[in-house]
Amino acid sequence: MAQPTDARPTGQPGRDDADDVTMTFGGTATMLLRIGPFTLLTDPNFLHRGQRAHLGYGLRAKRLTEPALQPTQLPALDGILLSHMHGDHWDRIATRSLPKEIPVVTTPEAAKYLAGRGFTATADLQSWQTHEFTRDTDTLRITSVPGVHGPGPLARVLPQVMGSVIELVRGGEVSWRGYVSGDTLYRPFLGEVLERCGPLDVLIPHLGGTKALGLTVTMDARQGADLVELLKPPVTVPVHYDDYDRFRSPLGDFVAEVGRRELPGQLRTVGRGDTISLRA
Repeated sequence: MAQPTDARPTGQPGRDDADDVTMTFGGTATMLLRIGPFTLLTDPNFLHRGQRAHLGYGLRAKRLTEPALQPTQLPALDGILLSHMHGDHWDRIATRSLPKEIPVVTTPEAAKYLAGRGFTATADLQSWQTHEFTRDTDTLRITSVPGVHGPGPLARVLPQVMGSVIELVRGGEVSWRGYVSGDTLYRPFLGEVLERCGPLDVLIPHLGGTKALGLTVTMDARQGADLVELLKPPVTVPVHYDDYDRFRSPLGDFVAEVGRRELPGQLRTVGRGDTISLRA
């Protein structure tokens, strides 16, 4: 396993914006991604241990851990990437504390929800649509990847969900490409990520084997390993596995399954509050 590296704030001496791609892990699916000169926050979840996230239809989840990131600790952001509208991915603290003018790239359903709460720069993406951020000659391109959050009848009651392929484009060429799965179950059609976008530098799967109404609604260890086997990334960084009481598949199960199957690439685990490189 790779050891965490020291975080270096954007724009400070010692950080080469042209080359760095790092992730600071806040817990659950909350990550601070520094990709070249761009800074993204994903799935902002700031609830504290013991607080409950509302999932809709009377469903709730109790947080078991303390978050490692809070709104007051965030640097200037280029945008927020939101996989779907659930209380463990966008909570009441995010609604209250994050700037209403900040760009949020998300699903049409979540964009509508946020617009109703005063957020003025939402970008609603259908599957395989893209949104771009630009800075000087650099572009950060985000492509929405379809996902399946709920199997069978649960598909009608759980929110729309998307994964995201994130690409740093320099001089017309992709210099780094990562895929954040979002809260999807494993499906063979996720292989289209490679067909449509190209080979990955890193895969960040949402795991946990989350249970709702007795059914699994996020990838467990086996499904996560299936995704690694399908996409064959050089680096895999698992998230979303132990922060709430609805998670049923711990990180250790995924690590063991990847090892048992001798899957390709390097598995990097990251603790809450730690920063690691997302380059191979």
